[in-house]
Amino acid sequence: MVIVLKNDASESEKKNIKNLLKSKNFKINEVKGEESTILAAVGKLSMDVREVEVLPGVEKVVPISKPYKLASREFKPENSIIEIQNNRGQIIRVGGSRLVSIGGPCAVESREQMLAAAAAVSAAGATMLRGGAYKPRTSPYAFQGLGEEGLKYLKEAGDKYGLPVVTEIVAAEYIPLMEDNGVDVYQVGARNMQNFELLKRLGKLGKPVILKRGLCATIQEWLMSAEYLLSSGTDKVILCERGIRTYETATRNTLDLSAIPVLRSLTHLPIIVDPSHAVGVRDKIPPMALAALAAGADGIIVEVHCHPEQALSDAAQALYPEQFDKIMRDMEALAPVIGKQVAHIRSERKTSPTQSIQSTQESKKNGTDEKIKCAFSGKKGAYAEQAVINFFDDSAEAVEVNSFDEIFQQVVDGKVQYGMIPIENSTAGSIYNNYDNLTRYEDVSIVGAVTIRIEHSLLAPKGATLQTVKNVYSHPQGLAQCSNFIKNHGYHCVDTVSTATGAQLVASKGELENAAICNARNAEIWGLEVLQQGIENNPNNYTRFVIIAANHVGSEPLQFEEKKPNRASILFTTKNEAGALYDALGVFKNANLSMNRLESRPIAGKPWKYWFYSDVVIQNDVANPKEFIADFKEKLKKVAEDIRVLGIYSE
Repeated sequence: MVIVLKNDASESEKKNIKNLLKSKNFKINEVKGEESTILAAVGKLSMDVREVEVLPGVEKVVPISKPYKLASREFKPENSIIEIQNNRGQIIRVGGSRLVSIGGPCAVESREQMLAAAAAVSAAGATMLRGGAYKPRTSPYAFQGLGEEGLKYLKEAGDKYGLPVVTEIVAAEYIPLMEDNGVDVYQVGARNMQNFELLKRLGKLGKPVILKRGLCATIQEWLMSAEYLLSSGTDKVILCERGIRTYETATRNTLDLSAIPVLRSLTHLPIIVDPSHAVGVRDKIPPMALAALAAGADGIIVEVHCHPEQALSDAAQALYPEQFDKIMRDMEALAPVIGKQVAHIRSERKTSPTQSIQSTQESKKNGTDEKIKCAFSGKKGAYAEQAVINFFDDSAEAVEVNSFDEIFQQVVDGKVQYGMIPIENSTAGSIYNNYDNLTRYEDVSIVGAVTIRIEHSLLAPKGATLQTVKNVYSHPQGLAQCSNFIKNHGYHCVDTVSTATGAQLVASKGELENAAICNARNAEIWGLEVLQQGIENNPNNYTRFVIIAANHVGSEPLQFEEKKPNRASILFTTKNEAGALYDALGVFKNANLSMNRLESRPIAGKPWKYWFYSDVVIQNDVANPKEFIADFKEKLKKVAEDIRVLGIYSE
């Protein structure tokens, strides 16, 4: 059973609960989460759970009937996310809305081979490097790996490109050696899935473990092996489907894709797939990798070798770097379709955002030009660029990109420290693309917000008049905000990436029949004339922007601490029952959180399921806004299904 403790449970109350459970022959694991602490009591249920429910300090008790306790959905309803840190301070998260890729050769053969393989998979977009230093082979005469020398080559290559390293552990006696050589993720192969003594030793390390499915293992047997790891101390277990043995001989094994959705209903653990060992045929691996992701896998682990024909093991299933690169590009195309994002290794930076701001202040004194970077969608002269200037003053460089999605990706990849995202307009409404991006990109947080007034003007090449213009170019929001003016003149509308992009296009065409709706400052930038100012439907026209920063780095994203947070943005889903939203909103009311906004957005891949996006005002008398929102989140969890705090910030 699972015992959820109250937030204010004392140590003596906790001790009393443990003593009762021990007297009933339960084995106890204590798990401390961000919002609550739970006790997992494993053993034969020989008592009435109400004996525990009435004890002081107990919030609730959840009985678990499955033989695997800690791996079950009853134990943890929400999906687990496994965090792995690289040598650049980035936290790579396996699970959630991310797709991870692990690439590298079957076996470490030489230093040169590993450096070349790491360079290839890194350039393609892999997030981790694989390579076997110890190889369990069917034949005792086959290549068995380089041992400790191989571990050193693997780690050197991974560190050079910021890739955590994954290697197979074949026996418990090698654990100290692997620890000494900095192995980041331990892989338990199919042959060792039921080596329970090895699993118990690994679990005590508390390190991430990839547990491959045995050749003939059922899903329940596989989860019971995961239970050995979890019950021994680690909470960082990743399941890996690698094909099972069947009567079919056309492929090395049979990839059981059906295991992925089945596991989703049974366990909270993340799932990756190894199509290389599953099919064993080079040209069959790419389609099976993509099929695994479409089926719901959190990532793939594949074999990549720069010269497969020379590989000392598994040559037939090793991909060429070009094939792996193609898989990664296809993953990028597939990700938004299934509502996910592809994880990347961030660009190497020597300073954190906080240090960058400090260095910016120093650079002012020294007369140099070093600045932090904030991406916005569009061209110079866009309203988003104005928002960057308003928010950061002159401490940030505004970086042009071509889409909202690109802003998020640049922030996640570390190419910029911040992104400026329009979220809503007072007259045209919400920018739904960015609501969806905030649900997809779990590795960003909102760290600030700014609102600017939008005053649109009609700009055209010199010599044009209101009568010569036939086509107007602008962002769809700009066109919507000036719909009355456009209708009165009978103009044809042309959508552009941003209002400033529209001005650039009109300037490049140089035709008197084209005009742009945008900020008047674009006239000077692009050599155009202002035909008319203030053409928006409503002069009270404002756009609210939020500033995003990455949260998957060693430290929290900068919250601009000079200002006390007074806003929070929250995502939540409700249970499928009558009055579920009403109950959730009651939690907001009881917490005295006034809503500025409540939007619903469909969840990708889950028909008729919705995220609710809410912006709330934190009252001035709240002493610690972060603790206050953490407590609110815990209360909301009792009536909602899934909750994410997108940011606690000042506006």
